[in-house]
Amino acid sequence: MTRPYVKKLSFTLLDSITDKDPVVQEQVCSALCSLGESQPGETLCACEEYLRQHDKLAHPYRTKILRAMETILSSHIDELDKDTAVIAILLASNEMTRIKELDCDWQQAASSVLVAVGKRFINQVMEEVLSRFQPGILPHSSVLHTLASLSVSNAFGMVPFLPSILSTMLPMLGMAKQDALKVVFCCALQHFSESTLEYLANLDQAPDPTVRKDTFAADIFGAYDILFHHWLQSRDAKLRLAVVAALGPMSHLLPSEKLEEQLPKLLPAVLGLYKKHAETFQISKSLGQILEAAVSVGSRTLEVQLDALLVALHAQICVPVESSSPLVMSSQKEVLRCFTVLACCSPDRLLAFLLPRLDTNNERLRVGTLQILRHIINSAAAQMEVKKPFILSSMRLPLLDTNNKVKRAVVQVISAMAHHGYLEQPGGEVMVDYIVQQCALPPEEPEKPGPDGEDLAADSVRAVSIRTLYLVSTTVDRMNSVLWPYLLEFLTPVRFTAALTPLCRSLVHLALKRQEAGADAFLVQYNSNANLPSPFAMTTRLLVVSSNPYLGDGRGAASLRLLKVMHRNIHPLLGQRWETTMPVLLEYLDEHTEETLSLKEWEEKLLMFLRDTLAVVSDNTWICQLSQEMCKQLPSYNGTAQEKNFLYKCIGTTLGAASSKEVVRKHLRELLETARYQEEGEQEGLACCFGICAITHLEDTLAQLEDFVRSDVFRKSIGIFNIFKDRSEHEVERMKSSLILCYGHVAAQAPRELVLAKVESDILRSMFQCFNTKVLGIKVETKDPALKLCLVQSLCMVCQAMCSSAQASSFQFSRKAELVTQMMEFIRAEPPDCLRTPIRKKAMLACTYLVNLEPVLEEQAQTDVIHSCLHSVMALPPEPEGEDGTCREPLYLDTVCALEDLLTSLLQRNMTPQGLQIMVEHLSPWIKSPRGHERARALGLGACLLQFFLEHLHVSTLVPFHNLGLLVGLFAPRCADTWATTRQEAVGCVHSLLYLQLGYEGFSQDHRDEVAERLLTLKDGLVHPDPTILFHTCHSIAQVIAKRLPSDQLISLLLTMFESLGDPDKNCSRASTVMINCLLKERGTVLLEKVPEIVSVLRAKLRDTQEEHVLPAAQHSVYLLASQHCEAVVSSLLGSPLPFDSHTCALWRALAVEPSLTTQVLELLLEKMSRDVPFKESRAFLLGSTADRVATLLPLAATCALYEVLSAPSSGTVVLELYPQLFVALLLRVSCTVGVQLPRNLQGKERRSTSPARPARNLDPCSSAVDALQALLLRGGSQDVLRCVEQEGGWELLRTSARHEDGVAQLASSMAKYAGPRLPLVMKALVCTQSSVYEIQRVTTTAFLAELLSSNVVNDLMLLEPLLDNLTARLKDSSASVRRLVLRGLANIASGSPDKVRAHGPQLMTAMVSGLDDGDEPHSLVALEAMMGLARLLDLVEPWDLRLVLLHTTIRIRPFFDSEKVEFRTASIRLFGHLNKACHGNCEDVFLEQVVGGLVPLLLHLRDPQASVASACKFALCMCVPHLECAELAAAFHKYLQEGRSVHFGEFLNSTCKHLMHHFPDLLGRLVSTNLFYFKSSWDDVRAAAPMFTGFLVLHAEPEQKPQVDLEQLIAALQLLLKDPVPGVREKAAETLGRLVKFA
Repeated sequence: MTRPYVKKLSFTLLDSITDKDPVVQEQVCSALCSLGESQPGETLCACEEYLRQHDKLAHPYRTKILRAMETILSSHIDELDKDTAVIAILLASNEMTRIKELDCDWQQAASSVLVAVGKRFINQVMEEVLSRFQPGILPHSSVLHTLASLSVSNAFGMVPFLPSILSTMLPMLGMAKQDALKVVFCCALQHFSESTLEYLANLDQAPDPTVRKDTFAADIFGAYDILFHHWLQSRDAKLRLAVVAALGPMSHLLPSEKLEEQLPKLLPAVLGLYKKHAETFQISKSLGQILEAAVSVGSRTLEVQLDALLVALHAQICVPVESSSPLVMSSQKEVLRCFTVLACCSPDRLLAFLLPRLDTNNERLRVGTLQILRHIINSAAAQMEVKKPFILSSMRLPLLDTNNKVKRAVVQVISAMAHHGYLEQPGGEVMVDYIVQQCALPPEEPEKPGPDGEDLAADSVRAVSIRTLYLVSTTVDRMNSVLWPYLLEFLTPVRFTAALTPLCRSLVHLALKRQEAGADAFLVQYNSNANLPSPFAMTTRLLVVSSNPYLGDGRGAASLRLLKVMHRNIHPLLGQRWETTMPVLLEYLDEHTEETLSLKEWEEKLLMFLRDTLAVVSDNTWICQLSQEMCKQLPSYNGTAQEKNFLYKCIGTTLGAASSKEVVRKHLRELLETARYQEEGEQEGLACCFGICAITHLEDTLAQLEDFVRSDVFRKSIGIFNIFKDRSEHEVERMKSSLILCYGHVAAQAPRELVLAKVESDILRSMFQCFNTKVLGIKVETKDPALKLCLVQSLCMVCQAMCSSAQASSFQFSRKAELVTQMMEFIRAEPPDCLRTPIRKKAMLACTYLVNLEPVLEEQAQTDVIHSCLHSVMALPPEPEGEDGTCREPLYLDTVCALEDLLTSLLQRNMTPQGLQIMVEHLSPWIKSPRGHERARALGLGACLLQFFLEHLHVSTLVPFHNLGLLVGLFAPRCADTWATTRQEAVGCVHSLLYLQLGYEGFSQDHRDEVAERLLTLKDGLVHPDPTILFHTCHSIAQVIAKRLPSDQLISLLLTMFESLGDPDKNCSRASTVMINCLLKERGTVLLEKVPEIVSVLRAKLRDTQEEHVLPAAQHSVYLLASQHCEAVVSSLLGSPLPFDSHTCALWRALAVEPSLTTQVLELLLEKMSRDVPFKESRAFLLGSTADRVATLLPLAATCALYEVLSAPSSGTVVLELYPQLFVALLLRVSCTVGVQLPRNLQGKERRSTSPARPARNLDPCSSAVDALQALLLRGGSQDVLRCVEQEGGWELLRTSARHEDGVAQLASSMAKYAGPRLPLVMKALVCTQSSVYEIQRVTTTAFLAELLSSNVVNDLMLLEPLLDNLTARLKDSSASVRRLVLRGLANIASGSPDKVRAHGPQLMTAMVSGLDDGDEPHSLVALEAMMGLARLLDLVEPWDLRLVLLHTTIRIRPFFDSEKVEFRTASIRLFGHLNKACHGNCEDVFLEQVVGGLVPLLLHLRDPQASVASACKFALCMCVPHLECAELAAAFHKYLQEGRSVHFGEFLNSTCKHLMHHFPDLLGRLVSTNLFYFKSSWDDVRAAAPMFTGFLVLHAEPEQKPQVDLEQLIAALQLLLKDPVPGVREKAAETLGRLVKFA
């Protein structure tokens, strides 16, 4: 196509440049650029002509066209011919200067066109631009801007023009009056100067290497004179900044003498601008350039101006920064660059200015000065080398500043100093000390941003210091000798604790470096430096801080790593051992976090490590020195209880390893004298220390404790007057508590073989000596709870140690009864209404251990212990529960556990049924308590005791468990307790009792009884408080009891349960009735002689108990006295008012007990239900208003009665016999009651009913019929059918008019799947109803039978042929719904019996094709069903049968592709795909033309708004592609059209069009014309896809295919689309227009 065609395309696009949507505008520009890619010259000419012809086109649109031209020029400047370049230059020049007013975007776009052309045609551009740059005439500002941009983009091409430009410009400067124009002049001068400097710096690459700086000097100075002396004084801030921005680069081009002459005026003037402008970047940048120029010429004037410069620049650094924007940061960098220039030329003057300012108290001045100092230390290192001592000494006062910003600045300066060798100078240690001090600061809380907007917490002083210390230690090699071993001095002082982690990490790195240097370099010379910590101090410190390993950013791991690398300095024997033990500790820390680590386990691992270390060293002197250092460090941890306690344990471990008894005694004595007894945590630590030490030094430890007890320090406060006056009494009590604890830990840790000998003679005597105080010979018992607790805790440890001794069984403990009595006094003294201290728990634990010792407690003493302990715990108020319903109070849980242990210990002494009964009798009042929490506690204890008894049961001879019935009767009703925990425990108790009975019957311990085990499975039914579930579960529990209870125990069980009918918990009372009835049913035959007694008790309970649940239970016991007159009973009950009350319902269910009786009842009810019409139509309906059908009473009552009878489990056998009749009758009853209302009198009655006996079920006619049908399925063994329909929501569908047939289909499907053998009789009964006068019943029957055909079961049962014939006969039914369902049924054969489709192919295809032509309605649902049915059958019919209907079917369904109804589009397209699939290899010749015709609709409907249609198109396309016999196209379809994967439509369509045009170029015209039809589609996405399809076809078509396309028609259609209301459509149309250049 020739140039006019490109012009037409361009003009068509350009006409759309005014589109309202910005996206469309951008697409138009993109399309223009696409045209330009192919035909740059023609497109540029078309744009130029369009702009010329449309003189009044608005500026924004002209701008877009110019931008597109610039893009084309930038990409194709090398291909452009000179004539086109000239056209573009003239256009841009005209556009740029068309108006005098400034329009930045428009004129900038025109200028950019000139700049783009100027990259190659600089001479032509300059000729045109200079023609508008005439001497004596002020130029357009855009001309100046263009010249400046040209100098930036093409410096080598522009600089030769600059002398003439500058000579022309210079006179103009004086003529410029407007500030805006002056700004442009300044900008031009700035860029001219910069490009000149670039040219001069690269003369070796320049086209004219003879150019010299002098060439420009005169003109630049002339311009400088005007700018500096006139324009710089302007009031316009923008102009002043532009002037100063130009003066910077201009200063490098000034003659040296002129620059020297101007500096005294220039520098003050530039500095003065700082006061006038908040935005100082240009000022600072220009100042830096001027200073560099001055230094480069060796200016002496600079010295004179230096002070003023320093003051001004210093103020800029110290000024408060409003934000951290890039411009502000850049300005600061430029100021610091100025300081670098000054530092290099005048270092002494600069330091003389800066350093005194470090002594100021002003935060900003000091921070700013430090910032400058850090910069010049880094940037002017050579000049600062000799100034190091001077700079170091000047840091004295900043080091004392407490301001965080100053601190951070100081740390940064020290970091710079470290890198440049300052810290190696004398006084450098002070800097290191400062860094460590900052590392030791407490971790900062997130602070509010300061007034300058800076968030200090994000970059805190501590964090900066830690990073600095590590960086200096690891990367600055020259710092190694400074930091090692100096940093070791900071390990032990407490004030540096927070810095331990960074210190240890740095020291590890330094130590490893020293190791690499050699052994001598690594060993620390302690003698030469007295401040270094000793190996013992270092070991102690690092070990103790490791006990809380995750504090301080993981100081535990850091400390252990340092300890590991320092092994040679600690002891020469430790290296090899620590190589194996230390990594294990570190790995343990890595595996845990602060939340998961058990501190107790971790401490034990560290103590094990310490013991192992001491064993390896095995040097008493070294161990004694270590213990001495540990004791010395104790006061350092007064503020950290956990670490101090651990240190106590370390001391005990170390003393235990020492062989010197004198040292051990000395240190133990010192520990007792110096301990801080007021601190509760320290008591435990001291006691642990003595306990650990007693492992190896028992005698010495007891001796020191004895000496201390007798010492004056302990006795000084004991006296009658001191009771009232001595202020240290509390301290003495604390001291006593500590000593008692020490004795307890000594007993617990000491060797077991030595404990028994020391208990009574030494340990207990001393403990009670501390506990009891004598005043004037009278024993006064303390009331201090802490002292009591310590005594009880220590007694627990002593008793436990005694019990664990090998000689415990033969040891007679004489003080046992005394101690038990003491513990009971403690327990009784506790407040009964709260649990505040662990005294109860500890006392019961002590009693538990005491019970196990000899001699045995007397019976009364045991009773007293049980009663006191039970009352102490049971009577406590309920504890708060957690989300899972369990108690969360650890103290309460521990106390209950202690009580359980005590009771089981007592039970163990009498392991007989009598002993068990005694324990349960103690619990009985609490089990029957009216308070739920007390019952729960009692049942928990009962379960524990029974389980213990069961586990320890040893039956030597078979004896009866004579009290089983009584115990079961006590626990069983509690299975329905209102407290869930009680219910669970009760089941466990019954379970244990049954196994106890089995044990007494001779079964082994490991025997598992299937019946008894069922109790455990019933526990789940007791979780939910629903009474129905609870009592059903109780019934099951009673069944289990009935199966395993001996006959002689039954009456005692029943009598006990009768007593429970009056239980204060109504649930338990009801459970008793359930269990009694179950037991009577299961085991009543053995109670013949006891019946009078049972009836008598039952009558008495009915008289005494007025509860509602007792009467129904009694009625249930006598309902077996059945009626003999079935028909009369049925008639009477049907006459009962609807809805039936609960008593009537119960009577109906009673009639289902006897099968023969049930048969009669069901037949009578079926007859009553079908005798009358199902509904009557109201008068309103007959008059033509909305349907109003009212149910008749007799069938409704019969339906409700059927439900009640069918609900009875005993009716199952009869239901099986009458299953077909019942099923069909109830299914048709459901169908004819859909939408039927209750009579008005029943509606009102149902609304008013509020009696407790009202039915739970809905009386709605349809719902009652559905319920009856469900009951039939359940009772008829079709539970799977019921469940399946329920899961699919079928029952709800059955009740609705709109989806009734879907519900019927689901029911039929479930029946075919789960109840196949019943279908022949059911089908036979249904066929008889197909001629029903009620259309809804015919629809229901047809829907059911149609769905049966989807299952193979009809074929298996030989029902297929009769069913097909029956359905085909219904094709002439007057109801369209029946006809539609017939077609659905015929299509279902494809699923149910695919192998039979070929045999019935002609019959099936004839029915389906007739369905396509059903009725005159264009969107007939019958036709839709026919299409869906054909899609299912096509793959299965004979090819010949298909060929007969293929073309007719294809032509008939084609209009549906573009149907407004989504289901028709989906079905027709999917059927088209199936037709393609079915005719592969058989009838391609017939079908290929249809495939080609359908290709465009299918591809476009991939963008259909409905996902189902798009999915159908994917399928159809994949089926079509084999007909085209194109492997590449098939591969593309396979890649993009995978089901379930989203399609990248543009990419797919591009690929498809590429292959279509490559293999089928002759289809171009047909495909394009078909696309044109969809240009008018009602769907936006399809309408947008059509031009895109067309565009891709054109893109991939060969130019010789152009005659196939009517371009005039296509362009006209695209022009219409450019006016489409949808932006996306306009966008695609513009894109396609851009591609039509292919045919140019």
